[in-house]
Amino acid sequence: MTTKHSTFTIDRNYPQPPGKVFAAFADPAMKARWLTAPGHHHELDFRVGGKEVASGGQLRFEATYRDIVPGERIVYCATLHDGDKLSTVSQTTVEFVADGDGTRLVLTEQGAYLDDMEQPQWREQGTNSQLDTLAEVLS
Repeated sequence: MTTKHSTFTIDRNYPQPPGKVFAAFADPAMKARWLTAPGHHHELDFRVGGKEVASGGQLRFEATYRDIVPGERIVYCATLHDGDKLSTVSQTTVEFVADGDGTRLVLTEQGAYLDDMEQPQWREQGTNSQLDTLAEVLS
């Protein structure tokens, strides 16, 4: 039994205003377009205490929203399961900062990676890929 702790921060700029970038996290249909692969399951109850579930194949991501400041900040706690095994527990903060006509998005994730089922660099790479897709959806 092993546990790895890791924190990463991704800093991105989007040419859209903070309200539009924030909406891509809050709107269930829009979020499904950039978070999950086609054919995967996604549900979103975007409110403090609300839940998000994304699943496909053996993987199931579940999050609970702990703090939401419209247009400014989102904080959620999440788990990732591979089948019936818990692989990761994390806390993520997403900040939306006005930057000229656009938005500076700062995402920080703190994770506990359990029993070598997932690696921190895999999570960071996957999150970067999702944020690349977000840029495509926004444009």
